[in-house]
Amino acid sequence: MSDKLNWESCISESRPGKSASGELHRTHFQRDYDRLIFSSAFRRLQNKTQVFPLPGNTFVHNRLTHSLEVASVGRSLGAITGEILAGQVGSERASAFYKYDLSSVVAAACLAHDVGNPPFGHSGEKAISNYFLQNSDHAIGGRKLRAWFSETEWSDLINFEGNANAFHLLTYGYKGKAAYGMQLTYTTLASILKYPCESAAVDKKHTHRKKYGFFAADRQRFEEVVTNTCMERDNSTELLAYKRHPFVYLVEAADDICYRIIDMEDAHRIGIMTTAEVMDAFLGVIGDLEGETTKVKKTLKGLDDANEKIAYLRAKTISTLVNACSRSFESNQNDILKGTFSGTLIDEATDQSHNLREVNRISVEKIYDHHSVIQVEVAGYKVLSEILDIYLKAALNPAKSALERKTMQLLPGQFGNQASPYETALNIVDYVAGMTDGYAMEMYRNFMGIEIKRHGGA
Repeated sequence: MSDKLNWESCISESRPGKSASGELHRTHFQRDYDRLIFSSAFRRLQNKTQVFPLPGNTFVHNRLTHSLEVASVGRSLGAITGEILAGQVGSERASAFYKYDLSSVVAAACLAHDVGNPPFGHSGEKAISNYFLQNSDHAIGGRKLRAWFSETEWSDLINFEGNANAFHLLTYGYKGKAAYGMQLTYTTLASILKYPCESAAVDKKHTHRKKYGFFAADRQRFEEVVTNTCMERDNSTELLAYKRHPFVYLVEAADDICYRIIDMEDAHRIGIMTTAEVMDAFLGVIGDLEGETTKVKKTLKGLDDANEKIAYLRAKTISTLVNACSRSFESNQNDILKGTFSGTLIDEATDQSHNLREVNRISVEKIYDHHSVIQVEVAGYKVLSEILDIYLKAALNPAKSALERKTMQLLPGQFGNQASPYETALNIVDYVAGMTDGYAMEMYRNFMGIEIKRHGGA
């Protein structure tokens, strides 16, 4: 394999811990998709907030339904782009990959893109970071919390990042489990590295370094991925940072399309936005990017149900944006491969569509700042902070009290004390981030004595 990034060298069928092995009825990349679908980390997304609180009777999206829809959009983007690239590569192997397998890679990476995100929506990451920032001077085992960690380790904790936690969850060898996590192919792992740099290399001026993509504990596994997929080093910094793998842009575009459009559909379903508001916004996007909406409006006249009208327009708007992002990938493919493409695939559509810009503005004003969303954020800060405090004090204290020893017994074995304070703390953070909203609330009530969970008879 060439050590220079091109449309052939960026593909690897190998996995951490083993080389590629054949299977008759599934490709390596279909196996990645299946491993994710059947994983407990993916199932837990069904009870994690996407944006709106998970209600009893009105259906809105959770992290699992969002991820499935992103995977569906990603598969389409991968199939369209694969057809384009298949005719540009020299080898039969690479041509077959782009014709038949790129769609599976993008879909699998889309399934995985949120598995590291904590409960309580987008605020969960901030809540975990805030715990370490607010408690840096608190004494644990005779030392301030901050003193237990190196500068790099502390940077990971005070800037907790769901993307890095996803990479950790997918590749880390937990005690008593497989040595290399889910053992996904290097290609799929590279496709979720939206920010391929360490926490110290974060620089908001660069798209690929706005956040970070791996914890210090996972550095070796990260380096395996970038080596096996020939990713380009970012030489503008001496810190560990790489340019994005080209498939990342397709995964990112699928996510961008879904949350922009589907969050509005949810807002309509729970009454935050009117049918007319959402219809006008979606029709406007289609008109801006496709040039006319006559056929769409004709179909709408045959639909009487408001939710059905919105669902139809949502599907048409997503299709419109998929085509727009595919065109953007094709026209920018050279810069994408070289790592000099600094935007996202949906940027050009946003520039061309006043109505898509309005969708973004309305989403911030009417959706992300809605009181129900803010209530989830406030709850998340309180709940996650208390749980982290109880477990970290018990785990880091070398002279544990009787209560702290019992507290440690509540941790699943793979998350207990590790080789270093940093790995111990990281595993506890990982455990808390993996909780569903409901489980975290239940644990908080039990720890606070608000409600005691009982088992067995009277």
